Amino acid sequence: MNLYQEFLWRGFVYQETEGAAEALSRGKITGYIGFDPTAPSLHVGSLLPIMGLVHLQRHGHTPIAVVGGATGMIGDPSGKSKERVLLDKETLERNLLGIKKQLERFLSFEGKNPALLLNNYDWTRNLSIIDFLRDVGKHFSVGYMLSKESVKRRLEGAGISYTEFSYMLLQAYDFLHLFDRYGCKFQMGGSDQWGNITAGIDLIRRVRGERAYGIVFPLLTTASGTKFGKTEEGTVWLDPEMTSPYRFYQFWMNADDRDVPRYLRLFTLLPREEIESLEDELEKRPEKRLAHRRLAEEVTRMVHGEEGLEKAKKASEVLFGGSLDGMSARELEEIMGHVPSREVSREEIAGLTVLDLALKSGLVPSRGEGKRLISSGGLYLNNRKVDSPSRKVEEGDLIDGKLLVLRKGKKNYLLVKVR
Repeated sequence: MNLYQEFLWRGFVYQETEGAAEALSRGKITGYIGFDPTAPSLHVGSLLPIMGLVHLQRHGHTPIAVVGGATGMIGDPSGKSKERVLLDKETLERNLLGIKKQLERFLSFEGKNPALLLNNYDWTRNLSIIDFLRDVGKHFSVGYMLSKESVKRRLEGAGISYTEFSYMLLQAYDFLHLFDRYGCKFQMGGSDQWGNITAGIDLIRRVRGERAYGIVFPLLTTASGTKFGKTEEGTVWLDPEMTSPYRFYQFWMNADDRDVPRYLRLFTLLPREEIESLEDELEKRPEKRLAHRRLAEEVTRMVHGEEGLEKAKKASEVLFGGSLDGMSARELEEIMGHVPSREVSREEIAGLTVLDLALKSGLVPSRGEGKRLISSGGLYLNNRKVDSPSRKVEEGDLIDGKLLVLRKGKKNYLLVKVR
């Protein structure tokens, strides 16, 4: 199976330029994708283009990841209803560093077929406006630029500044530079990038008399019609400080059954036979959630490594009564953000039994009910069974010196925050 066939069966191809299929089916090719540094981290929506580069490299082609240090200072109007807030150089630099670290988890930058990680600010910072207008601008009519969908949509709405109107030309110049410097003839991106990609292809044809190619990926929405990667808590980021490995893992575990087969194809490297087997299992025994679990494990491992995956799995087990050993207070607060909590002072819990604390915090309605719960093995402190009504709360029970987890029965949790 060649790269184009791989893209096709996995569902990456939404639109392609003439000759793209043939170009990806013959000899080695160099291709690139640009990443927008407007945040300190990429998000799950960025995984689709990242996986495009991963497949490119796995099939023996050369991938280039371009981080838009220059274009990020301008702002891409594609897919946006209004003007972006321009970022200062210091913020952009911090964002660039974070994104580079994340890309290095997916691509190999060493060996026989190393990927390249480039910043377009490096080849545009010394470009004068006169040179740019003469060498690039003269090849594009205003009518051509106005015909692009990203521009047309903005003109129909909030309008567009000359700054963002020029973004298309800067990205076209990127493609020309990469063609000249690295022999890059192929560009990929989201479907909103079609106009920018074809502008670059046109510039290469006009200036160098050569052919270049492009493929854009589909815009992902969930089966329920919402934008992919958006949850009630907000955007799902690849940075573990912005979205914990546990929440990242749960994002995939909570995917709609109808979306899981497509996610397995797009966001994992599992072979076709295994994916089709998981799809069959999902259809016959959806309650087992084997496909969800495999999806969550594969993507979490790629993004957060084996250690991050183990943390996410352990955190998931905690909610089903698993051991809290090794869990930090911060991780537990993240995991149990949806459960009820109570604040108590250190003085208030001094000398209290677990039963007293369960009463004080409202987990059990009466002392008699609490005793019956203990005798039946249904009251837990930090997921360990309380075996006596006289069991005292001890200093060593406090997680990081500030947190206790009470549980009644299988799933009735209460978080006690000690101040």
